[in-house]
Amino acid sequence: MSETRKLIVGAAPDGASDVRSAAHAVREMFTSIAPRYDLLNHLLSLNVDRLWWRRTARAFSVILAQPDARILDLCCGTGDMTFALRRQSGHRSPQILGADFSHAMLQRARAKSADKATQNSNSALPHWIEADALYLPFPDQHFNLVTSAFGFRNLADYDAGLREIARVLCPGGECGILDFSEPRGLIGRLYRIYFKQILPRVGTMLSGVRGPYSYLPNSVERFPEPQEMLDRMRRAGFREASWTPYTFGIAGLYRGNK
Repeated sequence: MSETRKLIVGAAPDGASDVRSAAHAVREMFTSIAPRYDLLNHLLSLNVDRLWWRRTARAFSVILAQPDARILDLCCGTGDMTFALRRQSGHRSPQILGADFSHAMLQRARAKSADKATQNSNSALPHWIEADALYLPFPDQHFNLVTSAFGFRNLADYDAGLREIARVLCPGGECGILDFSEPRGLIGRLYRIYFKQILPRVGTMLSGVRGPYSYLPNSVERFPEPQEMLDRMRRAGFREASWTPYTFGIAGLYRGNK
């Protein structure tokens, strides 16, 4: 691990000078792209993101099968990972809560939830709360499972985020962080061409917002590599920390037990 990598605290959008300004910039970015967030996610990932959410939900099927389990989907955005957890749980109806600090994103999650309620009135749906992942409004040892899909990378302080997840997890509870990584070899070279040159242009053109889709590849490049991330998880109090790559390592699931 290089000295430069050791010094990285968290996300650092352009113009951010400290943790507070970084968090503010991230919130503003996601507010600006919220209207077309789902469309662009599915389009720019060629719909592979749906497979990643389902695979992640299946990884926690044992917890989701427990009707008295409490589950938190952190940095939930418009709720796609949250809904994947709900679908995996079937009729067992554990308590599933989606949390995000972007009001605009949560508005869309709630709207999608209302649509699903109209389609199936017998299905228990997730609940939603506006909350900062670094300062969660929950008591210690409250959840059996905490997940985060493509949101943890945007935290202004990765280690503080891991400590907060560990704080709200029950002893024996599990953490699952699904996020991007940088694959190696030929796949990695092709991926970087797409991710750093094509995706920012297409995302900016379709969203009408300059900035967020240039930030995306930079945030992935800045994010800890798998081994470093696992080390950080262990220091935060997680045991049996592991990383499972998805789709040639373009994304991957970090897991750990408290």
